[in-house]
Amino acid sequence: MDVELGWLKDFLAVIDAGGFSRAAEKRHVTQPALSRHIRALEQWLGTSLFERNTHTVVLTRAGAAFRPIAEDILHRVAAGRDRVLEEAHAATESLRFAVTNALSITFFPHWFRQVQAEATSSMNLQLVSANMASCERMLIDGEAQFLIAHHHVLAPTRLQSSRFQSVLIGKDLVVPVSAPDEADARKPRFALPGTLDAPLPHLTYHPGSGIGRIVAGSLAAKEQPASLQPGFIGPAVLLAEMAQSSAGVAWVIRSLVEAGLEAGRLVLAGGPEWNISVEVRLFRPRARLTSAAEAFWKHASSLSGRQT
Repeated sequence: MDVELGWLKDFLAVIDAGGFSRAAEKRHVTQPALSRHIRALEQWLGTSLFERNTHTVVLTRAGAAFRPIAEDILHRVAAGRDRVLEEAHAATESLRFAVTNALSITFFPHWFRQVQAEATSSMNLQLVSANMASCERMLIDGEAQFLIAHHHVLAPTRLQSSRFQSVLIGKDLVVPVSAPDEADARKPRFALPGTLDAPLPHLTYHPGSGIGRIVAGSLAAKEQPASLQPGFIGPAVLLAEMAQSSAGVAWVIRSLVEAGLEAGRLVLAGGPEWNISVEVRLFRPRARLTSAAEAFWKHASSLSGRQT
């Protein structure tokens, strides 16, 4: 029996989705079919990949060891496909970007126009906007050549430096905002840090959000933490609207709420010590990309002047 690439994708989908049923939905197959694929992969490997005696998905030691191998195999296959297509369609090649939701609105259009204006040749572009977890998956699987995302030293990422590299292309500021107080519009209705007796309602991000990871990591590292009670989960734009409607305090990219702050519909919920400075980075695999993608990377890196 030979291993099938689809089995590897099924295996990684179960890990990412946190269960077989959600993974089956993501892979557009029935749950019994997906379970058969996982059993076939385990039979081919000669060992179990998941613990079968728990209600949650738990990798065995063998499963944890096989995860980066499966990711690398899929990436190498995708890179090989790109190499073949490069030879066949060099004249019409597109650059494939995965961009996190907020940055696709606030950052990417202006940045790409600047990069394109100084380029020596035209560039075809394919862009997918998603949360950080999905964008990471696209880059790891080779479905995207580049990823643009926020980065902070306190926020974990799956993009290991041994396999991926990045270049700094911008900076952002994440700020806590609240609706103004009814008695004094210059003050926030929900003022940080809050108290243990009256924790502030915290408008938070979905688990796959990059900004959500950064905010969670930064708040956890504070010596004097805020007193917060999770009250709502959603995307950045919705969190800003919920904060404006007096639902709580939310940390959002300042450029998203600048108009609301200027109009007085929102106010800062705390002093500068509650702001979070973040980087905007362009990520790519260390493995060789197509000639057009390599040329773009060289050009974008030369504009930034800082690479890691």
